[in-house]
This record gives sequence, structure tokens and C-alpha cells, in this order.
Amino acid sequence: MTRSDRVREQDRAAGGASKRFVAANDGTRVSATVVLTPARRTGRVIARLQWTLAGRKQRYLLGEVDRPTRSANLRAAWRLAEEAGLLVDEDAAGSWASSAGTRASMRSNRWRDTKPERRLRSALHRQGLRYRVSARPVPTLRRTADVLFIKDKVAVFVDGCYWHGCPSHGSMPSSNRDFWIAKIEGNKRRDAETDRLLVENGWFVVRVWEHTPIEDAVALVRLGLEESKSHRSPRAIRGAVR
Repeated sequence: MTRSDRVREQDRAAGGASKRFVAANDGTRVSATVVLTPARRTGRVIARLQWTLAGRKQRYLLGEVDRPTRSANLRAAWRLAEEAGLLVDEDAAGSWASSAGTRASMRSNRWRDTKPERRLRSALHRQGLRYRVSARPVPTLRRTADVLFIKDKVAVFVDGCYWHGCPSHGSMPSSNRDFWIAKIEGNKRRDAETDRLLVENGWFVVRVWEHTPIEDAVALVRLGLEESKSHRSPRAIRGAVR
């Protein structure tokens, strides 16, 4: 397969060349590619999103895909990337991160292993709690929790103020405002849907804002674990905004 063939294959799977852009950590918009790799132990197909930034390859683990053909697996992987909120469906010239303020607010945003996530995981680990990281609570639902307590069925999400529309610390760029309003509102709707789907499947959902003091974040997680152990009805728990 030639390079042009591979590009066309990716474009078709993503739904068009303009659907293949991600928000890079430096605030730019970069074209990405889905890479499929068979897992050594299981033989299942692992999908990753890959792009190049400043000459270095960046990768994001999307998860497993199990379609019967390569083209179907590529389409499924691009849907995972979209559902994870990684893609920027915007191809108008100059519209992406067009102001210095927007670029500055974007630079601190990552999709996985953010500083608030690492701090929370470290604090939980110090208290003797053990968990999985970046895993699906329900294998058939394309939703990935930041911290997962499988036995107790507690899924923890650490939400960034910018991407998830924090009512106290969320900000909205003045440039291309309509696009960003739609983007953030879409993320909030997806968060609500995620909570509903997981609760319906018997999971407690704990959402922690990135600005939440670490002791309060740990207390929220422990509240979820305690409610699960006491056999209460599953629910979504959101900490108070400070």
C-alpha cells in the first residue's frame, strides 16, 4: 500500500480529511493517524491515535477494536477518538487556537496522565488503595475512567476545568466563540451521558474537578467506595465547586 493509499484509507475511516485533526498540547491543530497493532498475548487489535509534534511522535491509547476487517477496525477506532473528545472538527483557516490566550489555555491540557490525575492516584496509593488506570468500567461501553475500582464498581473521572466547563474556573476564548461554546457544551452532555450509562450498569461515578484540593478529592473517592460497600444504589457523585 502506497503512502497515498494509506492517507485515503485513514480519510475514509475518519469520515474525511478534515475529521482527522487533534488539539496538540502546544495549542496547534495537527493531523492524526490511527495505528492498529495486534496484542501479543491475546491477539486482539489495539488502536492508538498518533501524530507528530515538533518532530516527535505522540500517541494516545484508544483501546481494543474487534471488527472483522481492517477498514471496520479503523472506523471503530476513529469513533473511539471522537467519543474521547480528542478530535477537532474544524477546518476553517485561522479558526483553531487563533489567539495567544487560547493557545496558552490549551498548552496545559492533556488527555491522560495529567498532573491532577497523578496527584490523586499517588494520594490514593499512599492510603493503601489499589486500582486500575485508564480502563473501561463496562467493556461494551466506549467510556474510559481515569481511576477504576473494579471490585467495588467505582469509576473516577478527573475533569479539567477548560474542557469540561467548570462553572467557577472554566474560560471561553473570545475568538471563534460559537465553536468553543458548542465544543464545551458537547463535552458536558457526553459527561452526563457517561454518568447515566455507568449508573445504569451498576457503577458509582465520582467526578473530581482538577482544582479540587487533594484531600477533598480523596474524600470523594472514599465516599464512593463506602457507598458501594454499603450496597447503596449507584449514583454519580460530584464534589462541591470551590
